[in-house]
Amino acid sequence: MLTVIPHSEGSLEEGKATVTTLRQELAALPGGPASVGGATAGDVSFSHAVYGSFPLMLTVVSLATLIILTLSLRSLVLAIKAVLLNIVSLGAAFGFMVFFWQQGHGSTLIYGMSAAGAIRAWIPTIVFASLFGLSIDYEVFVLSRIREEYDRTASTADAIIGGMARSGRLVTCAALILMITFLSVSIDPNQIVKIMATTLAVGVLVDALIIRSLIVPALVSLMGRWNWWEPGLLRRTGGKLEK
Repeated sequence: MLTVIPHSEGSLEEGKATVTTLRQELAALPGGPASVGGATAGDVSFSHAVYGSFPLMLTVVSLATLIILTLSLRSLVLAIKAVLLNIVSLGAAFGFMVFFWQQGHGSTLIYGMSAAGAIRAWIPTIVFASLFGLSIDYEVFVLSRIREEYDRTASTADAIIGGMARSGRLVTCAALILMITFLSVSIDPNQIVKIMATTLAVGVLVDALIIRSLIVPALVSLMGRWNWWEPGLLRRTGGKLEK
């Protein structure tokens, strides 16, 4: 058994590269490949197992969400916009996590903690699961009200005004409550808890105040009548269900 201590921390790319190099070199040993263990090797294996399948998982979740929303909203265009904007919302949350915690722009000033340098591999998966569910919840609520108003008035402009009037205040208040709740958790001295809590708080706030309150109605207005296009199969299915 040999103990190898890299110059860089195991959570950084340089430290993980040491594990990769060791595994490549040891795989060519005459007596058979040797195993590489330790915390850093475990993190590398975990990242490969989880994020190696992440594109497939994201595709499956997005397709399932797209199908359910299309059936619920009776509009393929609205469903596609909902899924894409969810991904934008997640990207904003991950961007904050990297900028604020990994690079340390503000973490020292607000929480007295220097740049983390790296984010634990499992944190983005928890943030993804939580924010995707919350985001789609807000999305369905807002777009359902807009769809109901369109069915009643047959006007896209009136649908946006009526739908946002019925849902905007409730969505904003719910987001503020969630944000305050998450931020209250961030007083925990554990940095991992702080990272998760603040990222979720920012993600919810951006999603509710910018994505749902500004971008969603703007895109619905720009798309006009294309928002209400239904595929032929969906129209036939809807007709049978109504009968």
